[in-house]
Amino acid sequence: MEKHTKKTENEDLKRFHCSILMEEVREKVQILKDYGMNENEIVSHLLKKQPLKRLIVSRNYKIYLGDKQQEVRMEPLVKAVYLLFLRHPEGIIFKHLPDFRKELMEIYKLLKPNGLTEQARKSIEDVTNPCLNSINEKCARIRGAFITNFDEELAKFYYIDGQRGKAKAIKLNRDLVEWE
Repeated sequence: MEKHTKKTENEDLKRFHCSILMEEVREKVQILKDYGMNENEIVSHLLKKQPLKRLIVSRNYKIYLGDKQQEVRMEPLVKAVYLLFLRHPEGIIFKHLPDFRKELMEIYKLLKPNGLTEQARKSIEDVTNPCLNSINEKCARIRGAFITNFDEELAKFYYIDGQRGKAKAIKLNRDLVEWE
């Protein structure tokens, strides 16, 4: 009888400790939500196998993951789109892209300092025209650049994504982004 009582007391003690830990977890989750993370991001962070790597944008606008060992290669216009979204953690609604045309051109000029060709201007106009599919094509290329470096679960923090009609954004916490 004493053995049964001891076992029951141990189980009760474990349940008590678990309930205290769960309350602490709930509090921490609420803090993460207050910082802007949604439940899917929180669960993904808790269950992920690899930690998120720092994203480094070098002085010459090369994009690296981690400690500059892994470059993420993109063609200039695709990279310019990526850097535009990286500058706007709040995201951009695609139908508002014409408002960002001038900023995108400035970013592109940083990548191609020899100036904008007529073809480049046309491509930038196309990518900022929400009636065309160009922005979706560029986002697909960006997604592909990160999928080759990570599994889908981690890659989704680095590429541009969002719900249709709402702001599209890069989910990566900007504390993990380093601009040289």
